[in-house]
Amino acid sequence: MKIIALILISFFLNASILQDAINRAKSGSKLELPSGVYKGNIIIDKPLILDGKNQKAIIEGDGNGTVVTIKSNFVTLKNLTIRKSGSEHERVDAGVKLYKVKNCNIINNRLVDVLFGIDMQQADENNISYNYITSKPYDIGIRGDAIRVWYSNYNHLTHNYIFKSRDFVVWYSHENVIANNHGELGRYSLHFMYTGKNIVKDNVFVKNLVGIFFMYSKDTIATGNTIKSSLGTTGLGIGMKDSSNYTIKNNKILYCARGLYIDRSPFEPDTYNHIENNYILYNSEGVHFHSLSLNNIFKNNVFKGNIDDVVNDSYNTRVTENKWDGNYWDSYEGFDKNKDGIGDTPHTLYFYADKMWLLNPNVKFFYGSPVVSIINFFTKLAPISQPVKLLTDNHPKMIEGKI
Repeated sequence: MKIIALILISFFLNASILQDAINRAKSGSKLELPSGVYKGNIIIDKPLILDGKNQKAIIEGDGNGTVVTIKSNFVTLKNLTIRKSGSEHERVDAGVKLYKVKNCNIINNRLVDVLFGIDMQQADENNISYNYITSKPYDIGIRGDAIRVWYSNYNHLTHNYIFKSRDFVVWYSHENVIANNHGELGRYSLHFMYTGKNIVKDNVFVKNLVGIFFMYSKDTIATGNTIKSSLGTTGLGIGMKDSSNYTIKNNKILYCARGLYIDRSPFEPDTYNHIENNYILYNSEGVHFHSLSLNNIFKNNVFKGNIDDVVNDSYNTRVTENKWDGNYWDSYEGFDKNKDGIGDTPHTLYFYADKMWLLNPNVKFFYGSPVVSIINFFTKLAPISQPVKLLTDNHPKMIEGKI
C-alpha cells in the first residue's frame, strides 16, 4: 500500500490541499496526516485510508454541510479530530456521512461541534468503533443524533462514547451489532424503529431521558446492558412498543422513573417476549404496562427497591395473561419452610383502587416516609374496594442472587 505523507507548511492549510491530495491518491493509498488543521467539507470517492495517528490532525468544516462525506467502499478514517459541521437538520449536516457504501471503518476519531455525528444512509457491513461524539451546544431537542443508522444493515457499532448529543437511532435497519457503547446526557440512548434481528449488548447508558426504546420491531436480543438514572416524565430504562419476539436478558435497570415500559408488545400474534435474568432496581416503577400487552414471559428477574414493582395504566386489558415465574421480589411476604430457595406460597400482586392517589408524582416524593408506610399498611389490611390482580408468580425466589 502506497503511503503519502502530507507535510504542513503553516498551521492552517489551504482549503483545497487535503481534497487535492485525496483526488491525486491512487485507490488503496494511505494518507498519514501530521498534526495541524485541515480544511474540511471533503469527499472521499475511492478506497483510501486517512490516518491522523494521534487525533491531533484536525479536519475542520466551514460551518456549512458535512465535514467528511464517504462515497466509496473500503474507506478508513482513524485517529482524527473532525469538527465544525453545519447546523441544518434538513441536510443532516454531520461530522461523517457514509452514503451507499460497504466495508468502511470509522475508528478512534473525535467528533466535536458537529450537529449529527456519524450519518449512515444505505451503508452496510461497516465498522464504527471507539469514537468520541458530542453535538453542538444546543438544547437537547435540536441537537443532532450522535449516530444515525438509516436503511443500513450488518454493521458493527461498538465502543463509542457519546456525550451530550440527542439520539442514537437505528431505523429501517437489520442485523446490526451495537455493543459496548457509552451514552450520557442525551435524549434517546438508543431508538429503534422498523428494525429486526439486531443485537444490543453490554452498553452503558447513564442520565439520558430514555435508555433503549424499541418501536415496531422484532426478533432482537438486548443483553448485558446497564441503564441508569433515566428520569423525568418520559424517563424509562427499556421500552417496547408494538415489538415482538424479543429477548431482554441480563440487563441492569436502576434509578429510572420506569424500568421496563411495555406497550402493545408483543404485537404479532403467537409471539412472545422473553424477559429474563434482569436486575430491576430502585426505580419508581419496575414494569409499566400500557395498552394491551400479553404473552410477555418474566423469569428469574430481581425486583428490589422499586416504589411499585408493576403498574398497569390500562385496565381490563388482560394483564394477567403475562407469565411470571421464579422472580425475586423484595416485597414477598411468604416463607420457605423446606429451604429450597423458593417461597412456599405464590407471590400475588394487586392494584388497590385506594392507591390511585400515588399516581400523583408530588405525593410519590413522600413515599418512603413513615406516614405513607402506615397508609399502605391499612390499605392492604382493609381495602376500600376490590383489588385488581396484576400477576401471580408461583415460584418466587427467596434469594436475589448477586449483581
